[in-house]
Amino acid sequence: MTIPARLPETMHRMLFRTLSLLTPRGQGAVLGRYFDWWHRRPDPWNLGTDGYEHHKYTTTLRQLPARPYRRILEVGCSEGVFTRLLATAYPDAEITGIDISARALDRARRRMGATRRVRFLEADILSHRPDHRFDLVFCAETLYYLGRGDRVRRASARLSDLLDSAGLLVMVHPWPEAERLHRHLEAGTAVAKLTEHVEITVHRPFAVAVYQAGTASRPTA
Repeated sequence: MTIPARLPETMHRMLFRTLSLLTPRGQGAVLGRYFDWWHRRPDPWNLGTDGYEHHKYTTTLRQLPARPYRRILEVGCSEGVFTRLLATAYPDAEITGIDISARALDRARRRMGATRRVRFLEADILSHRPDHRFDLVFCAETLYYLGRGDRVRRASARLSDLLDSAGLLVMVHPWPEAERLHRHLEAGTAVAKLTEHVEITVHRPFAVAVYQAGTASRPTA
């Protein structure tokens, strides 16, 4: 998901910092209603047609190591534009997209059509408890919606916990804000950074950081 272009950057950040003063459950409920409102019309951020977004998606996919991925999770999948690219790039993978907006997910399901290996769930990353872990997890343009640092820290821990042994976590956020949003991952021991690509030649620079889960043994789901 991208920042609503009609809101000035400072007002946007202030809004979500204020919402993070609520309990996590209350914050999730308000965000769900907020993004349902934004999705009152299809593709409100032009994710399916904007050249910048397409460039960001292809740049993200180029950072991934060439390996088989059985289970993929996309956090903040919106209407499934990137999900569809993932389904094409990894035709043998089971893919799950989660988002807090029911309206966006309805459009994502219509975009993908009838396919059993791709599913969409209404879920909040702060509370989502899947029934298995993943080889590959994406979280793009999402963490800044959580506001305060304690919520970002909690979400970072949840993202790390979603990974199977040696699973990869791909984080994509505006640069240089990505340094702040990703610092909780880098301060902990659950994941280690493999690569980071910073794209500065575009009107809204962004970073694609790839992290790998530790090699210590973990219980499998």
